Parts: sequence; C-alpha cells; structure tokens
Amino acid sequence: MRIGLNTGYSGPKLQIDIERIKLAESLGFDSVWTAEAYGSDAITPLAWIAAQTTKIKLGTAIMQMPARTPAMTAMTAISLDQLSGGRFLLGLGPSGPQVVEGWHGVPYGKPLTRTREYVKILRDIFAREGPLEHKGEHYQIPYQGEGATGLGKPLKSILHGRADIPIFTASIGAAGIACSGEVADGLIPVWMNPERMDLIAPHLEKGFAKAGGGKSMDDFRIAPFVTGVMGDDLDQCRMPMRGMMALYIGGMGARGKNFYNDYATRLGYGEAAKKIQDLYLDGKKAEAMAAVPDELIDEVALVGPRERIAERLQAWKASPVTDMLISGGQPELLEVLAENLL
Repeated sequence: MRIGLNTGYSGPKLQIDIERIKLAESLGFDSVWTAEAYGSDAITPLAWIAAQTTKIKLGTAIMQMPARTPAMTAMTAISLDQLSGGRFLLGLGPSGPQVVEGWHGVPYGKPLTRTREYVKILRDIFAREGPLEHKGEHYQIPYQGEGATGLGKPLKSILHGRADIPIFTASIGAAGIACSGEVADGLIPVWMNPERMDLIAPHLEKGFAKAGGGKSMDDFRIAPFVTGVMGDDLDQCRMPMRGMMALYIGGMGARGKNFYNDYATRLGYGEAAKKIQDLYLDGKKAEAMAAVPDELIDEVALVGPRERIAERLQAWKASPVTDMLISGGQPELLEVLAENLL
C-alpha cells in the first residue's frame, strides 16, 4: 500500500509544516496532498512543497472543478508536473452547492455531467492530439454562446504535457463512485471503513463496465482520507475526528441535502447521523460532537496507542485500498505507518 500525507487546507494564516513533509518523504511516503475550501488554494502550497522536495509525489485533494475551467486546470497540472519532474497527481471534485454558488458564484449544475466533460477535456489537452474542441452541456469549446465574439478558434496546448497524468475524483455517493470508475484513474473517498468495500466496489464495477476496454480494480486506485492520532488517551485521540465528523455529517449541507450525512447512514449509522445533524443545525455543536459514535470513528480512523493503531492497520492491508492519505502529523505516527505498510 502507498501512503500519502494529507496536509488539508490552511486556517486563518497559511502555514505548511515542511519538516513533517520532508520526514514523510524520507520514510518512503509516496505522496503529499493539499486541499482547498474557501481560503487557501490547493496549488500554491503544492508548488511551494515541490520546490523543497525531490521524490514525493504531489497531489491535490481536491481542486474544485467549478472554480476553474478545465483548460485552466490542465495548464496548471502540466506546469506543476513539468516543474516537479513528473510528480503531479490531479485530484478533482465537484465541491458542494453552498461553496460553488455561495463562494465561486457559479451554478452547481449537474456534478456528474460536469465531471465527465471536465475529465474528457483534460485528457484531450494532455494527449495533445489535435486542437481542443468540445460540445457538451457544461462546456462548449470554442465558446459560441451568448456574448461570444465569434473569434474563438480551437487551440492546442503550447506545453507538451504528460498524457498519463493520473486523475482522481472525489466521491462518496453511488453515482459519483460509478462515475469515478468510468472516467478516472482513482477514487478519493472522504473516509471509509476498509471492511465495507460493499459500499464502493459494486459502483466502481458499474463504472468500469461503462468505460470498457477491460478496465478493472487491477488498474484503479482507491485513496481514502484517514485521520490518524496516536496517544495513550483514546478518548482524547478521538476528539479531532469527532469534531470533523460532526461538522461534515451535521453541517456540510442543508437538511435533506448532505452527502456526508447520507454516507454515514449507508455505513450503518443512520440514527446517529440524524441526531448529529439536528443538534448541529440547532447550534448545539458540542452536543453534536458527543453524538458521533465511537464505533464509527474507530472504523474509519486510526486512533489510540501505537499497538492499537498497528492492529487496526491489518484490516487496511487486507483491503483493496491502494493509497492511504493520512491526516495527522505526529512523527511517531508516520513512523508506525511506514513500519507497518511499507
């Protein structure tokens, strides 16, 4: 199994722990990943990291598709890939309606349709087999719609990029997972239980069948986020995950339109998910955190003493997961992961 270090996105002041990243690189970690929400972007920190590392691959988990045209994403990907010596991994996601419309000021549209068109355009640009042309529901290139000058013409990237830059898409819904299997090289779930591949594998197989060409799990990567906190106080170690899950299950979306709440339900925690959301949306965030089941945290995260984490890693090793994107920076935790997985 490959290990990736997930640095996430920054708080009020942009800070990057480059020593932790260099430690991960020295331990044999395969990749480091950055994120974005509505503050720090994913690419600027990744370029800074690229300049101070030599081997570790550089991934975005994730770049928000509605925030950039496909061509802009392709330009960025090719540029950073070339400057880093071919180390770039492109992770994409649709984000959610609240951020897309509330921050970027563009319509959320149809996320699966957008994803298919977006990835197709990226691959066409990377392949550079001819000038770019695309006629879809979300994107028309050259643009000929309202306000067009009529002067647009098909263009080809000046930069000669790698045609096989890996593309990951982030999803936890059945249709999104199938879409990932169809068009992408890998899937990034926000979290997962390695013993519940029944929630992922059938949908991936559906996507593989639609893609054709013999595509299968053998040439596909599954790269979930996994929070890791090591320490003797198990309850204290669970706290970061408790806060994150309360936010996502309870507050990331409206009532009846929360992908993470739906996912927790599919994981078998429907009653808890409803309670967490009710409490969170009522402003009772501490109570929402307390309502996150210990069992759910233990299934999807790595928490507690060294021996407990090492034992739980056996389930991950036995699963089809190819890449563990670890969120957690304790040097001793990174060492335990390297000892048990590499």
